[in-house]
Order: sequence, then C-alpha cells, then structure tokens
Amino acid sequence: MEMTMKKAVYTSLLLLALLLAISCQEATSAATNNNEMDGASPTPDTFGCGKKCSTRCKNVKARPERCSKYCNLCCNKCDGCVPSGQYGNKDECPCYRDMKSKAGKPKCP
Repeated sequence: MEMTMKKAVYTSLLLLALLLAISCQEATSAATNNNEMDGASPTPDTFGCGKKCSTRCKNVKARPERCSKYCNLCCNKCDGCVPSGQYGNKDECPCYRDMKSKAGKPKCP
C-alpha cells in the first residue's frame, strides 16, 4: 500500500511538471506572437518604409545610415507616411513634420 502511494505522488508530480512546462511554452509563444502583431516595434517594411526611406535618403552624402534610421523610425510611427522627394514636402505628412528631438529640432529627415 505504501508503494502505491509513492507511485501516485510521483506520477502526480511528474504530470504537474509536464503541465507547467507546456503552459510556460505556450505563454512564451503567445508573447512572441503579440509583439510581432501589436505594432509596438514594426520592421522597416511594415508600411513599405524601407523603399520610401531609400528614396528619401538617396542623395544624402553625410551619414546616410543615420538618415535611413530616423526616416524608418518616423515612417513607422506615422503609419507609413513619408514625404515625397528627397527633401522638404513635409506638409504632406504632419506627423512626420511635427516629430521633434529632445533638443526641439526636427527628428525626421
């Protein structure tokens, strides 16, 4: 009888550990899927920003990677709006135009 009780306890603990492992795996998977879909940190091409910013920063001579970085950041925050052309035209995208750096200067190229 004592051996049966030990087996029952052992089996219960084993099942509990298995259920815990499965639930942790599902929670991790769900969190990963939510981060990909909630728009918190979209990739540059979520709104076609890669191509738009490539055009916007095409002729930048000094620090083109910085232009691309900030253009993609602004594009994603502004739901894909990037002014046409390589300079100016910011009135086409008020969100893009109005975004400022900590120093109060325009953030978006």
